[in-house]
Amino acid sequence: MRKVLPYPLLTASLLLMWLLLNKFSLGHLLLGAVIAYGASWAMTALQPSKPRIRRWDLIPRLFFLVLGDIFRSNIAVATIILNGKRRPRNPGFLTIPLQLRDPTALAVLSCILTATPGTAWIENHADTGRLMIHVLDLVDEQAWVDLIRNRYARMLSEIFE
Repeated sequence: MRKVLPYPLLTASLLLMWLLLNKFSLGHLLLGAVIAYGASWAMTALQPSKPRIRRWDLIPRLFFLVLGDIFRSNIAVATIILNGKRRPRNPGFLTIPLQLRDPTALAVLSCILTATPGTAWIENHADTGRLMIHVLDLVDEQAWVDLIRNRYARMLSEIFE
């Protein structure tokens, strides 16, 4: 099966995404299947390492935690925008020391931070384990460090390392 379809989960998720983004028809089903199959074979050239998930039970908890944080961040960013110049903003860059080294866990952390409104992953220094992010309204640096290290990195470390 792996010789015919090297990444079946990737193929299925790409096909599902294609069908969700386009109006369902037989033509879109066939075109989506061809594109998903081609993308699956293109991934073999990259030879990505397979992530090893150690704690499946923490994934739903992390998902709902991130969903709640994204919801709260949307409200906070909307409040900042709607207040305009009445309240001064303090945007800034922040460097966070991380003990997280797993590439998949770091990729998931980057997706979480970038998907959360008001924050953006800037760079990660793999040799020192230091992560740089940008925060739209940086009031308390230590609170951000604690949030990312204790809320996300610790849980991702339990899931992947």
